[in-house]
Amino acid sequence: TENYLLGVGRADCTGPVAQIPLMGYANPEQEGGGLLTRLYSRAFIVANLDGSRRVLFVSADIGMVSQRVRLEVLKKLKSKYGDLYRQDNVILSGTHTHSGPGGYFQYTLFWITSKGLIRPSLNAIMNGIIKSIDIAHQNMKKGRLFINRGTVENSQINRSPFSYLENPASERSRYSSNTDKEMMLLKMVDVNGEELGLISWFAVHPVSMNNTNRLVNSDNMGYASYLFEREKNKGMLTGEGSFVAAFASSNLGDVSPNTKGPFCVNTGESCNNPQSTCSVGGATMCMATGPGNDMFESTRIIGQNIYMKAKELYEKASQEVTGPLSSAHQWVNMSDVSVELNATHTVKTCKPALGYSFAAGTIDGVGAFNFSQGSVDGDPFWDGIRDQLLGEPSNETKACHKPKPILFSTGEMTRPHPWHPDIVDVQMAAIGSLAIIAVPGEFTTMSGRRLREAVKREFEAHGTARMDVVIAGLCNVYTHYITTYEEYQAQRYEAASTIYGPHTLAAYIQLYRGLARAIATNTVQDLPRGTEPPVFNIGNLTLVPALGADRVPLNKTFGDVLQEVRQQYRTGEVAEVTFVGANPRSSAENATEHNFLTVERYSKTSASWHVVENDASWDTRFYWTKGLLNQSKVTIEWHIPPGTEPGEYRIRYFGHYRKKLSNNHAITIPFEGKSSVFEITTL
Repeated sequence: TENYLLGVGRADCTGPVAQIPLMGYANPEQEGGGLLTRLYSRAFIVANLDGSRRVLFVSADIGMVSQRVRLEVLKKLKSKYGDLYRQDNVILSGTHTHSGPGGYFQYTLFWITSKGLIRPSLNAIMNGIIKSIDIAHQNMKKGRLFINRGTVENSQINRSPFSYLENPASERSRYSSNTDKEMMLLKMVDVNGEELGLISWFAVHPVSMNNTNRLVNSDNMGYASYLFEREKNKGMLTGEGSFVAAFASSNLGDVSPNTKGPFCVNTGESCNNPQSTCSVGGATMCMATGPGNDMFESTRIIGQNIYMKAKELYEKASQEVTGPLSSAHQWVNMSDVSVELNATHTVKTCKPALGYSFAAGTIDGVGAFNFSQGSVDGDPFWDGIRDQLLGEPSNETKACHKPKPILFSTGEMTRPHPWHPDIVDVQMAAIGSLAIIAVPGEFTTMSGRRLREAVKREFEAHGTARMDVVIAGLCNVYTHYITTYEEYQAQRYEAASTIYGPHTLAAYIQLYRGLARAIATNTVQDLPRGTEPPVFNIGNLTLVPALGADRVPLNKTFGDVLQEVRQQYRTGEVAEVTFVGANPRSSAENATEHNFLTVERYSKTSASWHVVENDASWDTRFYWTKGLLNQSKVTIEWHIPPGTEPGEYRIRYFGHYRKKLSNNHAITIPFEGKSSVFEITTL
């Protein structure tokens, strides 16, 4: 028998693939220069049979959901659907890929690293999220939900193991590992047994692609989605087909997929020490790498591991989810929460601030200035520069954050707009026995364990036993990291980025227990709503270069081939062609569903060309290189997979060039190019 109405949807949310800083490593030099695979928003609606109660979960292939994205999406949902989708029952989560375009933030700190508020980027994410929700909403079917959980091996390491060791030995002894290896999976089928989709939650950073990468992509989690959707939507191109598989983020704060661990790039020695520093060259030399020979292979290996476990859990899922739907949401001023640790002891959170080790980065992506992790002392040189440029932190903030040496007192920086949020979303949804905790940032392994346990206990204390509790990461607004009080003392990157001070986790546990209590006792309507966050009027000033008119070399035209393919390839080789190109941003701003390339096979029977791959495929790579005087080149690679059918093939490129008219208006004109025909042989 069916228990719920279910709807799933997927939509492209890629945005501009060139000249926009990629969001994640906070390296303004790392900007987009092409496309490895498209980014998608995946939406899942669970409603009771009369449709009166709903929970909507969205996982988008973006670094994190920003407050600006959330506020604008909810405004749009209200105008479309009235009160069906609201602050309390809409969870927006980011997968945390570090290879998606940035520029969709309103708080100054993030807007500095992504060169402003970039409308095309913000709009692509918003429109993609809304479109995925529309598709899910329009395709609701009666169906059933199943849940399963299992262990994923060989896919994570703890990247701050010395911080983890600060947690009490009695607590650590209850766990077999310093990362959470458990995957939680929710399977959706309709009443006829037709498969609709799945959501998997697993804690690992999607940073298999490192900070030298310039191609927009969804990293290891996106690769897992790609494999699952390709298997279920047989015969379809990537991004097409009705089955939707989301691999969502969880408490991944201190979890890296770079399983070979940290080594000094220059000497090859291990730098697995509390400061992640090298004897020659310091902290900037300490980098972790994945299991593969390069970042592309590492992404596939980790993604494949995650996919294989999800496939097994999906096929064996038999525990059915039944019961009522409920959801709770509050806006909380996180810079001013009083936490009762016990009957006699109350502590407070702080105004946001980042510590020195924030500038050190992590073993997945080091900082620029040779700061090292684990620093509990400031440096007069950097302090002096900071005081001149940004102002000195107040004594109150310094004392509140101890032992963190403050680099940026963001909570006291308000020009031109606040640098960090004060008002933060806390949210929880229950689908029968499954409680989803939507957290606004990156909880570490142990922080996540404490939070899940506290929420589970709260449900039990109010008569709801055996809840399955899962953390959905990077939801609603970005507030960096949340470490335990003990990990905070070590002041590595994650602790330095715990912006509301040492008692941040205790405050969240208190708040989420309150949400769990309200859901368990059916008193959600009595929860205080809190203060709505501000929306800043940010102009269109960005450091992204303006789009000029595209130009071509002498005697050439857009789409001409500059470097041709070979005549023959075998599987496992790379077919490559270079064209006279144009700025891909011109395409993004003109066509939401624009596809930059196709690989086509000639069919003798129908005497016509058939598309076998598009630009969303992980086997194709689209590189854009800017030349002088607004000229540009596009190189397309097809990494021919094993099992490719022999025959005749060609590669096509689709672009748009911008042309200035005499009246100073610009128009955008589509063009295409194609390679000559090449043969794939099995020899």
